[in-house]
Amino acid sequence: MFKVLISDPLSEFGIQKLLDAPDVEVVQKPGLSPSDLLAEIGDYDALLVRSQTQVTTDVLAAGKKLKAIGRAGVGVDNIDINAATQAGVVVINAPDGNTMSTCEHSFAMLMAVARNIPQAHKKLTDGKWDRKSFQGVELNNKVLGIIGMGRIGTEVAKRAKAFNMTVIGYDPFLTEERAQKLGVIHGSVEDIVLQADFITVHTPLIKETRHILSTREFEKMKTGVRVINCARGGIIDEKALYEAILTGKVAGAALDVFEVEPPVDNPLIGLPQVVVTPHLGASTLEAQENVAIDVSEEIIKILRDEPFKNAVNLPSIPAHVMEKVQPYFVLGEKLGHFIAQVTVGSIQDVTIAYSGELAEFDTAPLTRTILKGILSFHLGEEVNYVNAPHLAKTRDIHVTEQKSSSNKGFTNLITVSLKTNQQTRLVAGTLLNGYGARIVKIDDFAIDVAPNGHLLYVHHNDRPGVIGRVGTILGTNDVNIATMQVGRRDVGGDAIMMLTIDKAVTAEILDTLGEMSEIKSVTQIDL
Repeated sequence: MFKVLISDPLSEFGIQKLLDAPDVEVVQKPGLSPSDLLAEIGDYDALLVRSQTQVTTDVLAAGKKLKAIGRAGVGVDNIDINAATQAGVVVINAPDGNTMSTCEHSFAMLMAVARNIPQAHKKLTDGKWDRKSFQGVELNNKVLGIIGMGRIGTEVAKRAKAFNMTVIGYDPFLTEERAQKLGVIHGSVEDIVLQADFITVHTPLIKETRHILSTREFEKMKTGVRVINCARGGIIDEKALYEAILTGKVAGAALDVFEVEPPVDNPLIGLPQVVVTPHLGASTLEAQENVAIDVSEEIIKILRDEPFKNAVNLPSIPAHVMEKVQPYFVLGEKLGHFIAQVTVGSIQDVTIAYSGELAEFDTAPLTRTILKGILSFHLGEEVNYVNAPHLAKTRDIHVTEQKSSSNKGFTNLITVSLKTNQQTRLVAGTLLNGYGARIVKIDDFAIDVAPNGHLLYVHHNDRPGVIGRVGTILGTNDVNIATMQVGRRDVGGDAIMMLTIDKAVTAEILDTLGEMSEIKSVTQIDL
């Protein structure tokens, strides 16, 4: 018999599969104090929590029998993931349970901002009959731009089509073929900004999506556009949105999330054109039941040693395999993150080649790590070591693993190739004794770079003075160069520069570098 402790209130319906499992004993003790939890946890094989229970290093140390911790929800801030990994405890969450709930709330907000429903309701309940002030707009024949075509964005698109809306979808993993299957137009953020009557965002909040809609984007939008954010606060620049509403460029906004929550002294809340709710996207009875169902099913699979998918930390790996491949985990994830940042277009194929001694071992954990590096650049914390292959598959990304005993001049070499609808890129790396992880090849260029910190990747023509002018521009802007590596195919032909710099550069500096006639492209990379 396996013993499972539930230390936070969970839906009885949601945990029914655990209660019905013949080989599982479920003990429900919500509201345990930290000391009581420490005294209790030692007898259990698994722990189920929501956000109240704090799973600390001490709790994990006391849970000698723990195999799994389940979080009935998405966020795992209340669980010490590193300590769990070191203790060999799998941590799982329920990322899919709130998909429909958030989708429907987004569409409710879309309709509310289109027809001024909350504002009209408030005035009527205040005793005033006013039909003239709340004239709205129809959804019929309007253009809806969806930034982020993952689970939630896809479901929003289906509903918009039922309202006879034209949908333009952007997602770094959306291909033309998948867009056609969904009945949406495959576009860019720029396409959406220029054409949409309504814009809704459904991306994670990462560096690349923070303020993805800001002053520049609002200036290009149609006058009278309406925007919706039920995803993450910070995706839309709230100050820029406020100014765009005041000028009349934006006719209305519907916000369920904010850059600071609760949104104290947020001027958007006082505007009559803005519909707001207090982060209710996942607040439905069904969503709370679904996350409990999902995490219960995963816990049963882990306890029975069956395949599972929603772990947020590294799955268990045999000790003899771990000894050989663990030093390459950091390198693999950095290679994935690097190539994702230098590649343009929707990803179609990922090819990962292992050469040398690594080819003799089970490299599946390394492949997962590399995929996590690639996908997390666009999807953020949604990606983990276990679900990365699943996320790639659901986005029609074909993953190929190749092995060769030939060492190609290195004891071990990992080569990652990324094919998109626009180009194919390649990066290779290894571990060098005394130097650690190194990138040794980018496309056809040999190079030697430590994959750490802030990097500038410059593709240029091999001409005298180019390197000096790049250094001068950076120095003039108080950007210090720590290291520089160059590579070229032929004298006077294509060449690359890879600079390690002490701080990130601004968009203006990148534009200045890009204006040099010899430079073909400049990419800032954050590792």
